[in-house]
Amino acid sequence: MDFHLLFLNLSNPTLLFFLLGIIASVLRSDLEIPAQTIKFISLYLLFSIGFKGGQELAHGQFTLEILLSLLFGLALASVIPFYTFFILKRKMSVYDAGAVAAAYGSVSAVTFVAATAFLESQKLTFGGHMVAVMALMESPAIIVGVMLIKHYDKENEGKEGMGEIIRHSFTNGSVLMILGSLVIGLISDAKQAEGIKPFTTDIFKGFLAIFLLEMGMVTANRFGSFRKYGKFAAAFAVLAPVLHGVLAAWLSGFITTSVGNRFMFAVLASSASYIAVPAAMRLAAPKADPGLYIPMALGFTFPFNVTFGMPLYYSIIQLTP
Repeated sequence: MDFHLLFLNLSNPTLLFFLLGIIASVLRSDLEIPAQTIKFISLYLLFSIGFKGGQELAHGQFTLEILLSLLFGLALASVIPFYTFFILKRKMSVYDAGAVAAAYGSVSAVTFVAATAFLESQKLTFGGHMVAVMALMESPAIIVGVMLIKHYDKENEGKEGMGEIIRHSFTNGSVLMILGSLVIGLISDAKQAEGIKPFTTDIFKGFLAIFLLEMGMVTANRFGSFRKYGKFAAAFAVLAPVLHGVLAAWLSGFITTSVGNRFMFAVLASSASYIAVPAAMRLAAPKADPGLYIPMALGFTFPFNVTFGMPLYYSIIQLTP
């Protein structure tokens, strides 16, 4: 168990603001962030993630391995939320099942950063295109989650065909923001894009800290939802990442021989989003309870991955050349 790596990630200022939000709620503080402010920050985070991913794609030279890597990432981000939704729906509401499935089909940027530190400790590198893979894996999971919620929502039963559901899923504000930003980042002139870099990059962590502060307060206020599902939610938050990480570590060997890239695929597949998906679901599925999927992703999956998960995925890759 790498306690040093665990300490480095849990001492990240943005995560500490999440803890501050929990403390503020427990102490019944009157600390409050206006709803319109949080909505703006949610859209900003989606915009920044999408734009930076498009820029990474634009700067790299396309090879067959990069193309296959992008397709593999998209497949992971589409299949994982689809099949997990039906498992989760047996115990949870349609809204909660869709949000949790989207969170586990999407990725955690903070876990990705932790994985780079792990590789550095092993004196290994990974391809720059993996950053673009990470960005591309954000939106498919959100789209699949929204589509499944809309399709199985009893209030919409019989009112919308699948074509209408797909159209609404892609035109949903949060989905459109991240996909549109990715396309804009891809086609933007590099010199012109530098002009908005201070907005897309330099202030990102500050807005993220405020967003996680509010998420901490929401999580603490609604933690009863997590306790409601008890052992099932906790077991899923640990076992699902293990399954996804091990499978990605093995399957990625058919795409690339790079240990660093395979390790990153395993980490991306096993991580759960507590930034992009909560930001999207607050807009797309307000009935989904963040007091369920945020504690699962941040309280169980994240610490598991940075302690036990990463060494496990690395060992699997070493055993399956």
